[in-house]
Amino acid sequence: MAPHKVALVGLGKIAHDQHIPAIAGNPDFELAAVVSRNATLEGVDCFTSLEAMLEARPDIDVVSHCQPPQPRFAMAATTIAAGRHTLLEKPPGATVAEVETLKGLAADKGVVLMTTWHSRHAAAVEPARQWLAGKRIARIEIAWREDVRRWHPGQAWIWEPGGLGVFDPVSNGLSILTAILPDPVHVTGAVLDFPENCQTPIAGRVQFTDAHGTPISGDFDWLQTGPQSWDITVWTDGGQLALSSGGAKMAVDGEIRVEAGDAEYPGIYEKAAGLLADGQSDVDAAPLQLIADAFLLGERRIVARFED
Repeated sequence: MAPHKVALVGLGKIAHDQHIPAIAGNPDFELAAVVSRNATLEGVDCFTSLEAMLEARPDIDVVSHCQPPQPRFAMAATTIAAGRHTLLEKPPGATVAEVETLKGLAADKGVVLMTTWHSRHAAAVEPARQWLAGKRIARIEIAWREDVRRWHPGQAWIWEPGGLGVFDPVSNGLSILTAILPDPVHVTGAVLDFPENCQTPIAGRVQFTDAHGTPISGDFDWLQTGPQSWDITVWTDGGQLALSSGGAKMAVDGEIRVEAGDAEYPGIYEKAAGLLADGQSDVDAAPLQLIADAFLLGERRIVARFED
């Protein structure tokens, strides 16, 4: 069977670092084109508009959207209307309603739509879900603290409405949380720190719970230098589960059970191949819903200016 031809929309850091190598390493896909207003990639067709690519390359059946979330809805809707299968980089949209609308459009058109949530493909996430199944959870702590200047240098869109601020990386942790827990969770309160010159938060403390009243706390910070923290700790009646390194490492009561390298983006395209073969979509807005609810319930605190 011939590989699916893929077009990447957006040619920034995440496309270069993750999508391009993942596509190259999967025999089910072939990178055939890119769409970017100001960047090109040697060896593939390059377009400055999505519409031009769709018209010129009817053979491309998969479009992977890697641009910032604010303009993504209109471009993803255009892709779906053209009958192309569509992958959405996280976060899948600027709002929850956008994602739900795209889900309906894809179903009506009969194309596959996938919200990728790359951290769910980290090596320890599925083992953690299996280990937690059937256990009584006492409490959970999430620590997602990293250095914005290291991971998002000069990316002004993250500080604009719809850019999510610190919740852009935190969505990775929330995508893991909602994947491993047996029951849905919801936000009960939050304190969010907004730099005086930004429209999105740089830090936050968020409280969650589930229908059983399980206390879940999140400590999120985008100014952590030195070692970065991407950790979820779960206390249960069967012991303590610790996920670290963004879901790549799992320990139970201090004993390492899983430890692996970065397999997230290869996992996205492996799953996408299966969805395409089955003609099935996978659309989950739960992590984005939690972020939206944190904004709804959160106390807003103004803190010092942020200078990149």
